[in-house]
This record gives sequence, structure tokens and C-alpha cells, in this order.
Amino acid sequence: MPDFAKKSGVQSSIPTGSMADIAFLLLIFFMVTTVFVRYRIPGIVLPRAEKVEEIKMRRHINYVWVSADRKVFINDKLAPMGAVAATFYEFRLANPRLIVSLKCDVRAPYGIVSRVLEELRKADALRVNFATDKER
Repeated sequence: MPDFAKKSGVQSSIPTGSMADIAFLLLIFFMVTTVFVRYRIPGIVLPRAEKVEEIKMRRHINYVWVSADRKVFINDKLAPMGAVAATFYEFRLANPRLIVSLKCDVRAPYGIVSRVLEELRKADALRVNFATDKER
């Protein structure tokens, strides 16, 4: 029998040694090129302030948006006024260090803002941050 007819023990395989390196490079690439959305609720114009302080503990923040047309959003989802206290009470049970960032449109009626503050007070969410734009 000729030599070329014999099957040799050659196996075909794909080298996977550098797969982890490629995965981490892709992960870093997508993290660096991702564009973060600054404001998610369209049409809200924040009031201006002379002095703005940044909150250091970002992982403890939940957002309440009040638009000019009297709509209330909790973490980018439309919510009725009656659901604010119950929602933030549950957030407070899950995270006692909760900070509420209140982002109100400059054209929003103060009565709506006052009602949101009352609902937050009912939920015992007393750490409230009023978000503004820094005056240029």
C-alpha cells in the first residue's frame, strides 16, 4: 500500500489561546466609543444656577423628571402622581442611602413640583437634589 493512501494523525483545530484577548479588546473598544445620553426626557429645560455641586455617590441616585406639560417621569418612565410615593418607598427599602434627583423643567408649574415633593416626603425620601444647568 502506498504511503499517500495512509491517513496521518493530523487533526485540524482552531487555536483559542487569544480569544480572551480579543474579547477584552472588543469590550474596551465598545466602552470607549459608547455615547452616553445626557438627558433622556426630551423637551425639559432645566433652570440655571450660579453654583453647581456634583454628587459623588452616583449609584444611589434615582431620577424624577417633571416636564412643562405636567407629566412626571420616574427613571425615564412615565408615572402617575399617585405612584411616586409608593415607588420611592420601595426604592428606599432597597437602598436606604437613596438620593432623589429632581429635574424640573423651568416652565413646569410650581404646584406640580410641590406635589412631587410632598409625595417624596410621604415615602420618607428626604435626600433630594434639585438638578440645574450651570450658568455659562
